[in-house]
Amino acid sequence: MKNNWSKKIANNYIKKYKKLGFSEDLALRVYTTRLLGRNKELVLHGGGNTSVKTSIKDIDGKKYNVLCVKGSGWDMADIEPPGLPAVKLDPLLTLKNKKYLSDEDMVAFQKRNLIDIKSPNPSVETFLHAFLPYKYVDHTHADAVMNVTNRPGGLNLCKKIFGKKASIVPYVMPGFMLAKKVNEVYSKNPNIECLILMNHGIFTFSNDCKKAYDLMINYVSKAERAVKKLKSKKIKQIKNNNIKFDPHEVAPIIRGLLSENKDQKFVINYRLNKNLKYFINGKNVRTYSTKGTATPDHVIRVKPFPLIITPKKNSSINDFKNTAENAFEIYRKKYMNYFKVNSKKVKDKKVMLDTSPRVVLVQNVGMFSVGKDLSSAKIAGDLTETNAKVISSVEETSSYKFIPEKDLFDVEYWSLEQAKIKKKKKLLEGNIVVITGGTGTIGFETYKMFKSYGAEVVLLDNDLNRLSEIQSKIKDLCIHCDVTSKKSVRNAFRKICEKFGGFDILISNAGTAPGGAIGDVSDEVLRKSFEINFFSHQNCASEAIKIMKKQNINGCLLFNISKQSVNPGKNFGPYGLPKSALLSLCKQYALDYGSYGIRSNGVNADRIKSGLMTGKMIKRRAKARSVSADTYMRGNLLSNEVKAEDVAKAFFHLAVSKKTTGAVLTVDGGNIAASLR
Repeated sequence: MKNNWSKKIANNYIKKYKKLGFSEDLALRVYTTRLLGRNKELVLHGGGNTSVKTSIKDIDGKKYNVLCVKGSGWDMADIEPPGLPAVKLDPLLTLKNKKYLSDEDMVAFQKRNLIDIKSPNPSVETFLHAFLPYKYVDHTHADAVMNVTNRPGGLNLCKKIFGKKASIVPYVMPGFMLAKKVNEVYSKNPNIECLILMNHGIFTFSNDCKKAYDLMINYVSKAERAVKKLKSKKIKQIKNNNIKFDPHEVAPIIRGLLSENKDQKFVINYRLNKNLKYFINGKNVRTYSTKGTATPDHVIRVKPFPLIITPKKNSSINDFKNTAENAFEIYRKKYMNYFKVNSKKVKDKKVMLDTSPRVVLVQNVGMFSVGKDLSSAKIAGDLTETNAKVISSVEETSSYKFIPEKDLFDVEYWSLEQAKIKKKKKLLEGNIVVITGGTGTIGFETYKMFKSYGAEVVLLDNDLNRLSEIQSKIKDLCIHCDVTSKKSVRNAFRKICEKFGGFDILISNAGTAPGGAIGDVSDEVLRKSFEINFFSHQNCASEAIKIMKKQNINGCLLFNISKQSVNPGKNFGPYGLPKSALLSLCKQYALDYGSYGIRSNGVNADRIKSGLMTGKMIKRRAKARSVSADTYMRGNLLSNEVKAEDVAKAFFHLAVSKKTTGAVLTVDGGNIAASLR
């Protein structure tokens, strides 16, 4: 493993943080924590922690010995000094001889001794860091170390590989009791510089920051070299079953089956690479993939075992659906039994989590990772890739072995770990929203509205320049799509299915606004308007329906209809006529697909400043009515200009109104002539 320490960069960190009022101790701690956190073979999504013992002056003017230790919610890869909350060290050390401390009391004691009460919660391994009498302590879940420990005979192999300067600690659940065990082991051999925690990870420590980091790289490198020397054999692979479907067809089926009820929504993320393919298509994947994770905390994100689906030979997508339904039923029963058996072995009462898998491995297709949002789904995918890498490597040289199921259960249902991922659920969490004309004024305001309520949002647009500009500002998926082309729509929706598993809400918003006296406009103008203002909506809705039916967890179509559909304006027929057809289309979808739980509603908006209704157009329409532009925009019963954000609110209201379909919500400030009858 490469050592990435740079004296020059370390000095730059010292200079930078000195200017910000932080000590050299803390600056170096930030630097090497980032070095560790940016190496995915050492640290992945919170799987490690670091500390430094130093002194800090409190508000009372007194200096206190403190332990600055990684705080909950901070990523080691980009940590800042506030991510290493300072805990008074001396009170921690007074508990060295205490026989037992509950998790709740441990957390309360740590929080009570924070220098700054507003700091994040210190790591659950704070006491372990405190009890080791070294200035700098580093902890990772190195893949290579897990490869060595997670196998029969792992203990003896560790002794052989790591030598006398390392002590081996048998598995103990993280927290106060692990700290006690480590203190016991260290007391017996105070000359060590490394601790190997079986089935958990590795600690290195020194009074010098660079040396602590160097030791981590050296010991992990020892593990890597040792694994390479082991006699290996390839995992036997299954045959290609000539399946007749693609991941984008599979994804909506899986996403739908994940929901225990139709209000429960998950986001799934598809991926496949050489290593995953090798792992997934192993003949014995049902055995080795269910023996546990690479390190215990992974279970919080991926559950104790994945769901494995093997499509039948020459399967069609309909065949796959039946196979998947059976596989999900078996999985849920297995998980319920796992909970029933292990919950009886613990003192406190546990409430079973949902029975849906967090990883679905479809042989000859790929991995579908699952989460409450895209970020969670990606984390589950990243962890599974690591698990696959470690387990595959062990299986090539031995047989994968992990902690007993009961110990894994304790971590999965550990309140301290569950608290990390249990945040207050937002109203649209787990929902995926697709917006056409997404970079326009109305489209982007709608994006912001749905995003604020926790939805995953995808923007479609045909304007490459605007799309590129918006993509540079947001992290969400933006896709170039010509909604007048069925092929373009189909390709965009395929990407969405692979990225998210499907979608729940389509906001069909794209359009143009051509004008002219209806008897004078060319057929070309009129046909072109119908293509974008009517047929594009049909293209998107018809493809969306296919996906929503596969998911079978309801769905919602929302159309930007316009008041022109019921109250035509003079010289505006090329726009109003297809919008009138769109109004009928909206109601037709409500009629035809209500039995599937798919709702269809529209927004009837008027006079919204946007890419369609430009300043030039507003002046032209105002002149046609012999009024000023300002009067024209406020030409409603409330004398208030209606804005794009008002339209976004209307879309949102219809999206969450689960018992409303075939409806059109008017947003125009009041216009009796344009009201629906």
